Amino acid sequence: MIEAGMRAVYERQASHWHEKRRRDLYERVWLDRFLKELPANGRLLDLGCGTGQPISAYFLSRGFALTGIDYSSAMIALARSDFPNEDWRLQDMRRLTDTETFDGICSWDAFFHLGIEDQRQLLPVLARAVREGGAMLLTVGPSEGEVTGTVGGEPVYHASLAPSEYKQILTDAGFGELTFVPEDQSTAGRSVLLGRKRKTSSL
Repeated sequence: MIEAGMRAVYERQASHWHEKRRRDLYERVWLDRFLKELPANGRLLDLGCGTGQPISAYFLSRGFALTGIDYSSAMIALARSDFPNEDWRLQDMRRLTDTETFDGICSWDAFFHLGIEDQRQLLPVLARAVREGGAMLLTVGPSEGEVTGTVGGEPVYHASLAPSEYKQILTDAGFGELTFVPEDQSTAGRSVLLGRKRKTSSL
């Protein structure tokens, strides 16, 4: 199964990916909308951070405290080489728990590598790990389904829930402001989901 073999693909293709990954921050319009929701110097999780370029690097340049998680040891090694003092962790995102909390969680071009059932199980965990008033930014698919892409000529798996299901899960988990833009042409056709977690009212 393609999904099961993707870790090996990214291990083999880490240097190729690092070299070819766009660094022009075409994602910046969404990254800035995400960061606008967060406290200055807040704590961020870059989930599926890859080599840390360019998104983790952008978050660091804006003064945020960053934790980067990726399941490819080759990718994490490259991130540590460029940013040796940051918190890079070799971990499968499916093993993430909600024992740590963050002001924001971003997973750009990573969460959608999980299978449909894995996404259903992990998304509530991620939602609980976002602090009140915090935000989550994900790239997903335009509709429910599974497709195959490539990295360095090797096949990689992508999947998505229906947008309505993403919104329902996040609403149930306390997110009040949700924006979904399918196949946004300003970001090379990515389907983007941005949510903000409600603050609990206090008397």
